[in-house]
Amino acid sequence: MIDQFINFVIRPPRAEYNPDQYLWEKEFTLAGKNFQRKDLELKNTRGYTLQCSHYLPSPLPANIPLPCVIYCHGNSGCRADANEAAVILLPSNITVFTLDFSGSGLSDGDHVSLGWHEKDDLKMVVSYLRSDKQVSRIGLWGRSMGAVTSLLYGAEDPSIAGMVLDSAFSNLYDLMIELVDVYKIRLPKFTVKMIVQYMRRVIEKKAKFDIKNLNCLQAAPKTFIPVLFGHANDDLFVQPHHSDLISESYAGDKNMIKFDGDHNSTRPQIFYDSVCIFFYNFLRPPHIPRARKFEKFYSLRDTEIGSAVNAGLLYDILSSIQSSTNDAASSSSAPPTVSKSTIASESVIREDKAHGYGKPCLDEPADAKDEQNGPAEDFFSYSGSTRESWGKCPSLGLTDEESYPDFRGDDSDSEVFATPLGSLREILEELKEDEDNPKKEAEQVRKKLKPDRFEKLESLSRRLRRCILKGSAHRRHQPS
Repeated sequence: MIDQFINFVIRPPRAEYNPDQYLWEKEFTLAGKNFQRKDLELKNTRGYTLQCSHYLPSPLPANIPLPCVIYCHGNSGCRADANEAAVILLPSNITVFTLDFSGSGLSDGDHVSLGWHEKDDLKMVVSYLRSDKQVSRIGLWGRSMGAVTSLLYGAEDPSIAGMVLDSAFSNLYDLMIELVDVYKIRLPKFTVKMIVQYMRRVIEKKAKFDIKNLNCLQAAPKTFIPVLFGHANDDLFVQPHHSDLISESYAGDKNMIKFDGDHNSTRPQIFYDSVCIFFYNFLRPPHIPRARKFEKFYSLRDTEIGSAVNAGLLYDILSSIQSSTNDAASSSSAPPTVSKSTIASESVIREDKAHGYGKPCLDEPADAKDEQNGPAEDFFSYSGSTRESWGKCPSLGLTDEESYPDFRGDDSDSEVFATPLGSLREILEELKEDEDNPKKEAEQVRKKLKPDRFEKLESLSRRLRRCILKGSAHRRHQPS
């Protein structure tokens, strides 16, 4: 029985898995964004090869370093335990690095040390990430053994931006004595201490570490990294008071969240929301603009009003604009049907007035005259997300507006920019509304923003409209 208990500490069941089946694919999509899994191998100071994976955006943004969270698994875990962390953090532009510690998963080694040797493996990973210019700040997220590993390493490296410690134990020696009571092994207390002392010597001989040195209560007073503690209320393996003891002696900024479940149960959404807010606040991931693809670019720089324009060229331009608009549009409703002459005349009237092309003409509708004094419009739409509930987390004590006022704006997954066809549709909707209600004034809904990246496309649309104006039934009076 003693040998079984020793193996329970230093040689628990080892995770054996196929990375292609249990990890995220080499190329995958989350929240409308593309990501990749980069597998690599690192060697620790003891000469063991560590199997690692790094989840990154695909492709990597140029000259924009991203923060990274290193996920540290438990004593019987492996890299696959970080799959949930990838789902939570990758859409927020935070990369995720995970590894099989020595003695775990597919890495080399015969024994685990519940954090003692694992902290050296973690040091090797941090050193590798520090050498990567595409990585900015680094955070740690550990569970059980991984939480102890993160805390022991964090006491030595204050440059870590933040840590999440889920179900960490305070002292391995005390934990082993507690487990005797948990599993109802009926032995006198003095006998239990003698057995633990014997196990201590065997473990030191086999796994090369002293269980009495594995004490988080000694590391906590020396650690000043911001930390979020998490613990399940019904955890019988590592009881909640362990996290309480570490929190009481912890020197840095700290927060605690407790939830229903046991040591190995799936964590509730409120915990994942708290983790995401925590890392977003302390890692400060950058906003990565989403690329817009236009297959063709037509130059009408030298085209003047009244000059002959190839009809096929105009048709290709209109088709390209409509195609790019349909790809980006967030609304599924179809535009109202209207004649081509009306589209051309009304769009040119509005565009010319916005850029100062002459004075208002007699054919302009009344609502168009009112628009020139109001703010112009640009169209953005944002889809709903689970981030809407993040500010409700009671463990952090902050609302969305207090803790991250620009959070939703920076991380939108369905950002849609204005296009010429989108502007035409909005005009037609306003005209239709004014016909039904002649006395109703046009409402100004949004403020206009002009993205620099679409300046050329807007210029193209203006020139195109001016060319189409030649054949329109509505003609402007030339300014004197």
